[in-house]
Amino acid sequence: MARMVRAIVTSGAATAMTAVVTTNAPAPFGHYVQGMVAGGFVFISGQLASLPDGTLQPEADFEPQARQALANLLAIAAAAGAAPERVVKVTAYIVGAEHWPAFNRVFAEAFGSHRPARSVVPVPALHHGYLIEIEAVARL
Repeated sequence: MARMVRAIVTSGAATAMTAVVTTNAPAPFGHYVQGMVAGGFVFISGQLASLPDGTLQPEADFEPQARQALANLLAIAAAAGAAPERVVKVTAYIVGAEHWPAFNRVFAEAFGSHRPARSVVPVPALHHGYLIEIEAVARL
């Protein structure tokens, strides 16, 4: 069940921030929130390919990991009230540049004709042994 928890982090209308929490994506593994709404945008924390119940699956191949990480990201965006076509910027961290073509395919499947700004950053390793982590900003 998707839900957005209203937790004012700072005071004043111009600086109000609201944490986003949904059971349709894994709970954070550390001291951060799934997403934060501020200034008409939702800032979505980096999402790994864990299942919404928190089950780790780093042994999965790259494409299923990319699909799950994107599904987690889009579930958080939806909980905040942002559809996929409202995603403005995506940053993907991938272990191994050889996964770039597969990421392009999965990304195109997830976003269709919408083309948000995007960066893909090859990295040597990610938490829990995953091959991909994705973060985003979406307009509400």
